[in-house]
Amino acid sequence: MTIKEKMIDYIRRNRVSATEIADCLGKRGALSGIGALNPGHFEAGEIHYLFAVEESNWTVHEDLQGEVTDKIIFIDGIDVAGRAIIGDLVAKYILFYKENRAIVTNGKMRDAHTLVKENYPIWCSGVSPVGCFNRAVNREAFQEEIRKGREFYHGAIAVCDDSGVVVIPKEEITEEFFDAIRAMEEQEDIWYDCIDRRKWSTFRTVCLKDYRKDDDRGRPL
Repeated sequence: MTIKEKMIDYIRRNRVSATEIADCLGKRGALSGIGALNPGHFEAGEIHYLFAVEESNWTVHEDLQGEVTDKIIFIDGIDVAGRAIIGDLVAKYILFYKENRAIVTNGKMRDAHTLVKENYPIWCSGVSPVGCFNRAVNREAFQEEIRKGREFYHGAIAVCDDSGVVVIPKEEITEEFFDAIRAMEEQEDIWYDCIDRRKWSTFRTVCLKDYRKDDDRGRPL
C-alpha cells in the first residue's frame, strides 16, 4: 500500500474525526462554510476535483464521463452566482452508478427533499431550488482558477463528518504526518482514560498533562 492508501485506511478503520485531523494540521484545514447536509455520515478518501463555471454544470457532467470511483468528489463552484450546482440526478449518478464515497462542494445543492430522504453523504454550503444551466462554457476563461483548485484539491485527502470537512494537503501525506495522526489517537485515548476512569479535571488532563509525570515509585500516573 502507498502511504496515501495506508493513511486513508487507518482514518476509516479508526474513524479519526475531522476535528482530530484539523488538530494534527495545527488547527487548520477545514473548508469554510461547508457542512453536512445529512447528519451521521463519516467518509474519508482521496479527492477527485471537478468544477463549475459560467452558471453552468456542463463541465461536471462532461468530466464525470471518465473513470472515477471510490473517491470523494469535490465540486468547485468557481463562477455559479449562488446557483445550486447539482441535484438528485447527478448525486445519484456519482454515488451509486459511479460508486464514489461522498460529494463535497463549496456551492449549493438542489432537490434537497430527495437528497435528505435518500440520506446521501453530501457536504455543501447550503441548498437552493435554483440550479445551474446545462450549456457549454468557456473553460479557458477560468483556466487559472481551475489550475489552482485542481492543484490543491485533486489527489488530496478529505475527512468528512458532522463537524465539517478537513482536507489533508498532498504535501502532508507523509509518514511523519501519519505518525502524528496515530499519536493524536493515542493521546485521545489517554485523555478519556484520565477523565472517565481517573476522574481528573480537564485542566489537569489537557493543560497540565499530568499523565506525563511519574508517581513516587517511578510509574506513569
